[in-house]
Amino acid sequence: MTRHPASPLTPARPDRFPLAPGLEISRALTGLWQVADIERKSGPIDPDLGADWLEAYVRDGFTTFDMADHYGTSELITGRLLARCANGSADRPLAFTKWCPEPGPMTADVVRAGVEERLARLGTDRIDLLQFHWWSFEHPGWLDALHELARLRAEGLIREIGVTNFDAAHLHLALADGIPLATNQVSFSLVDRRAAGQLAEVCSAHGVHLLAYGTLCGGFLSGRWLGQPEPHDIEDWSKMKYKRFIDTIGGWTAFQGILTAAGSIAAKHGVSISNVATRWVLEQKAVAGVIIGARLGEAMHTADNLKLFGFRLDAEDHARLEAAFAATQPVPGDCGDEYRKPPFLTASGDLSHHLSEMPRASTTELTPHRPGGLRVLTGSEWEDIAGYCRAQRIGDRILVSGTTATAGASRPVAPQDAAAQTTYILDKIQSALTALGASAEDVVRTRVYLTDPDDALPVSRAHGRVFGEIKPANTLLAVARLIGDYKVEIEAEAIIRP
Repeated sequence: MTRHPASPLTPARPDRFPLAPGLEISRALTGLWQVADIERKSGPIDPDLGADWLEAYVRDGFTTFDMADHYGTSELITGRLLARCANGSADRPLAFTKWCPEPGPMTADVVRAGVEERLARLGTDRIDLLQFHWWSFEHPGWLDALHELARLRAEGLIREIGVTNFDAAHLHLALADGIPLATNQVSFSLVDRRAAGQLAEVCSAHGVHLLAYGTLCGGFLSGRWLGQPEPHDIEDWSKMKYKRFIDTIGGWTAFQGILTAAGSIAAKHGVSISNVATRWVLEQKAVAGVIIGARLGEAMHTADNLKLFGFRLDAEDHARLEAAFAATQPVPGDCGDEYRKPPFLTASGDLSHHLSEMPRASTTELTPHRPGGLRVLTGSEWEDIAGYCRAQRIGDRILVSGTTATAGASRPVAPQDAAAQTTYILDKIQSALTALGASAEDVVRTRVYLTDPDDALPVSRAHGRVFGEIKPANTLLAVARLIGDYKVEIEAEAIIRP
């Protein structure tokens, strides 16, 4: 990381960043996720009044807004703002939104309908950045959806495509399968530093940029909480969520260590603790911008946010923060895991019930010739040709057939990338296990077949991402070739725990 000397200058406008050709954003984006929380208590915001509030941000140079299909009426409010501006104008605000469908078949019609709904709510003919979120990678529809979004981008309905809460492995997989991604929006803060690891490396290697949310941990990373007792009665969704992050890194005392370090740095530069927390994220590898939540109709904080661009952290500042980090525990897993596996670090807590009710990509049926047996079929054309199933359960034992990175009936996924294929294969295996009442933790053996011995390390790392803690018995073989355009094939065995 490049270290820069501190500067006392405060710019009149936020810094800009060229996110993509012809798409320059404010490095401090205005996040509208709290619209849903406001409306939960007081009902829908009047669109014209909401647009007035957004216009005040634009006047101060904060011209880029981030929202989603489920952030209350945020798209409608932003659409009213866009209607006041000339289309194509250099100072026209940018509207970044998200589409977060439930897992299921992602046909061309389903994806187009989702995009057209965003266009209608925003009142525009092209979405500046459409960001895609997917709940469970066990359902492969996410990759189908991204390919359809790429077609709609080529058609001109979308300017750029992004994803949200993708871990490094699945971001890499999407890129290896040819998806033109501009961004990945993830949690990133002094408390949650996961994005500074492998995810930043993947982004840097492929020219993808990070948009960071949660940089202030719902307001906890501010001077208001320095030296204060731990709160217990929390009502707003954002603080409910980020209090779980604080508990995970070691609790309130550990968090106070980070606040104390940030406070001393803030005093040195004559800025706020919030400025220091956000500036640290802005200086991290691959970060294009930070998303700062707005409580519309309440305090705007634009004057304070402008101070972000008037100073930089020096080596002493980074060393002080690193010392505070050393007294905490890292948030486990990779970015986005908080929505997909324990510990569920969300406002509502445990999402396992929600995930268990999502539709499966495969069908489960009784094994006709073996009473009590179950098997999984995925729809591959070869299951009928060769007469086999994806997986079979006999008692507490599950056998998973050799599995390749095949999308739909026959399309090879990421044909040039063995690591990406491994990620896709292991998702398919986990999907089959889930359908039969098991999980990756029940796997006791895997066998991996490679066509190129040079792929052993990247494939092993992809295998270790899933099985690093489980450590089943494993065999890795180099073979002359596999049938079809595949670099990897994997089979697995599991014994369901009592």
